[in-house]
Amino acid sequence: MSSLERGLKNPTLSKVDELCEVMEVHPLTLLALAYGLDAKGADKLLAQVQRELAGLRDVPD
Repeated sequence: MSSLERGLKNPTLSKVDELCEVMEVHPLTLLALAYGLDAKGADKLLAQVQRELAGLRDVPD
């Protein structure tokens, strides 16, 4: 964990998922914290994610 905190290693997505399970938080929560977002910034980010997901659903396969 300390090597991640010091920027010596970059975690894989599966490792982020494992860390989140241990911390009992959703991976998006950890990412929001990594970007230094407060509740207001997180609300804006989640709104953007919802718009982008809606747009992706509209893309034909």
